[in-house]
Amino acid sequence: MSPPSSTTTPPAGATLHWRPTPSGHEIALDGSTLVCRNSKGRLLKAVPPAVRKSAEATELLALREFLERHERECLATVETWMLGAFAIPVALLADLWPDPSWRAALTDLAVTTEPSAEPGLLRELGSGRVGVVNLDAETEWLETEKIHIPHPVLIEDLADVREFAAELGIAQSASQLTRDVHAKPESVSGNTVRDYANGQFDSPSELRARVARYGFAIRGSYAICHASDDGVELQARFWIGDSSDYYESVTGDLLWVGSDERTVPLTAVGPIAWSEGIRMAELIYAGRKTTQ
Repeated sequence: MSPPSSTTTPPAGATLHWRPTPSGHEIALDGSTLVCRNSKGRLLKAVPPAVRKSAEATELLALREFLERHERECLATVETWMLGAFAIPVALLADLWPDPSWRAALTDLAVTTEPSAEPGLLRELGSGRVGVVNLDAETEWLETEKIHIPHPVLIEDLADVREFAAELGIAQSASQLTRDVHAKPESVSGNTVRDYANGQFDSPSELRARVARYGFAIRGSYAICHASDDGVELQARFWIGDSSDYYESVTGDLLWVGSDERTVPLTAVGPIAWSEGIRMAELIYAGRKTTQ
């Protein structure tokens, strides 16, 4: 097995599929850019307004929007699998693999056959077989029906795995090896983390815009995210205040709740849920006002 390139979507400048328009021009998508050439085949610097307004251009732009949305959905699903600590059937992944957006999202992920096993970087998928580059830089096929996409906080010697991936020039589409991780302290107590409280923002809208910028959901007065450890899902909640306030907004406690909506003691929060909750709070808190 020869490792494929880490880029699985056609790069800009690849062979284009030209579509004729009523004006005699031809248009195509070069990556995410709409390009145009005249009847003599000369590439134009800009798409003429009349061509851009054509039905053919409208359809191509709609296709671009669909493909971009599909790509985002693939990446979000892969992240959900990682945060949920799911065992994913290889047969399912093999069915998805021919789709360029799915292949881009999956290629070069660190994967394991068991949660505690040494990871390999995913390069190929077949029926019941997973092609990886192991940490000895050798390619091998794993015979398995399911694989895991481990959260980076669970990867032993994460720094070494990151260094190995960097040496291979790997840039994952999904946020795994580059994801900020936060190890849970050996000794914790109580029900809340106060390290990210009292972060001041000019207004609730500014604070909530920062929450949305990083893709976190908002529920009432909290920014939230979900993660699972050993099949137990927890929701991390970070206080961001009341959206009806007109003046500055201040962050508060970070806590975790279970499916019964009850606060979970910090001692019962697993490593993935802990890392993701701290990551959320830290990203939001970093946008606070600071004194000079």
